[in-house]
Amino acid sequence: MRRREFISLLGSAAATWPLAAHAQQPMPVIGYLDSRSIETVVDRLRGLREGLKETGYVEGENVTIEYRWAEDRMDRLPLLATELVSRSVAALVTGGPPPTFAAKAATSTIPIVFLVGSDPVKLELVASLSRPGGNLTGINLFNSEIAAKRLELLRDLLPRATRIAVLANPADATLTDFQLKEVDAAAHAMGIQIKVYNADTRA
Repeated sequence: MRRREFISLLGSAAATWPLAAHAQQPMPVIGYLDSRSIETVVDRLRGLREGLKETGYVEGENVTIEYRWAEDRMDRLPLLATELVSRSVAALVTGGPPPTFAAKAATSTIPIVFLVGSDPVKLELVASLSRPGGNLTGINLFNSEIAAKRLELLRDLLPRATRIAVLANPADATLTDFQLKEVDAAAHAMGIQIKVYNADTRA
C-alpha cells in the first residue's frame, strides 16, 4: 500500500470536515469499513496509523477511528456503513469495492477515501481520474490490470502447464468479473485453459 499517497488523500478529505463536527465532538472521527476481519489487514492498519501520526493525527489523542468489520459477510456492509454515517464521522476509509459501494450508497456528503484493485472509473466510483467529482477519491492498486501479467509469469514458471485454476470470490462480483475477463483473454492468447473455482470464504 502506498501509505503516503493514501494519507495525502485522507488529509485532503480532512480539509473538508465540517466545522460542526469539531464543535460537537472532542476530536474528529474517521470511519473504517472493511469486508474482511481485522486479522487480515493488520499491516494496512499499522500503515494507516503511522501515516496519520506523520501528519499530526494520533489515534486516541486527537483523532478517533471507528472500525466496522463485515467478517466476509457482504450482506452486512450496508448496515455497517449506515452505522458509521450515523456516528457523524468526518471521513470514511474503505478497503475494496464492496465496502466502497456500501459507503457510497450510505452518504453523498461525507468524504470517502477508498482502496480498490480495479479502475475506479470503470467501477463507476468516480467520474474520471483527474476530476473524481462527488465525495469519493482513492487509490487503484491495478490488481485487475496486472492479472494477465500474473498469468504470463506463471506460464514462465510452469511452461508445460496447459490448465490453470483461478480462485474467484463470487461475493465480490464487480472486481472478480474485471479480473476474470483479463485472465480469460490472456489465457486464450497463450493457449492455456483456465478453470474458475468460486471461493467465497477464507477456508
